[in-house]
Amino acid sequence: MNKPMKGKPRKDSAGPSGASRSRVTIKGVKDGLIFQMDDSCRYTELIEELRHKLSKTHDQILSGPPIHIQVKLGTRRINEAEKTEILEIIASRENLLVQSVETDPEVPKPSDPMSELKIIKGVIRSGQTVEHDGNLMLLGDVNPGGTVLAAGDIYILGSLRGMAHAGYLGERGAIVAASHLRPTQLRIAGIISRPPDEWGIDKDSYMEFAYIREDAMVIDRINQLHRLRPDAQNMFLNGE
Repeated sequence: MNKPMKGKPRKDSAGPSGASRSRVTIKGVKDGLIFQMDDSCRYTELIEELRHKLSKTHDQILSGPPIHIQVKLGTRRINEAEKTEILEIIASRENLLVQSVETDPEVPKPSDPMSELKIIKGVIRSGQTVEHDGNLMLLGDVNPGGTVLAAGDIYILGSLRGMAHAGYLGERGAIVAASHLRPTQLRIAGIISRPPDEWGIDKDSYMEFAYIREDAMVIDRINQLHRLRPDAQNMFLNGE
């Protein structure tokens, strides 16, 4: 007489491969069924399980009157040939009517100013130009006649006594910050300022930054930078 086997009961396989995790989950909704496709497995495994469920494990459940189907692909991106293949597999059962095949929209990751920051070291001398298509930090000085251009922000840990143009591709939200802000000219996007007379700032050496407010160049102390760049304030000493 055979004795019953002890231990945990064997899990039913989700498909012909014998895997226990379902790659195609079928859920009932008010207007029909949702075919939720796993977006982390290989496409061939997904197709294999879809065929298996339609022809075998879910054959009786999916029989009967017309059923509206929504195919949810998660974050998986498929080409037209793959989409056609999925539609043809489902259409092999004449009562299954596919209403939509949807892929979750890509959600952009929050921009991290520090991860996009190019850092260079040295002195920009008269006649020299440094250009970058993102955010730029210079560890050094910009001498009179030197130029710094950036599509994003410009941070100078040193003296800015030459010309700086932030947001040169038109980004009006860009800023220019420097330990000693005494440039011959400042530009942000299309706004030009020729300091220092028109700024009305103290002559004491405060670390400052320039930005656009109401179509005019505004200069403020660096301890106010957090209002515009919350993630960048830890780059500087917030002294009074």
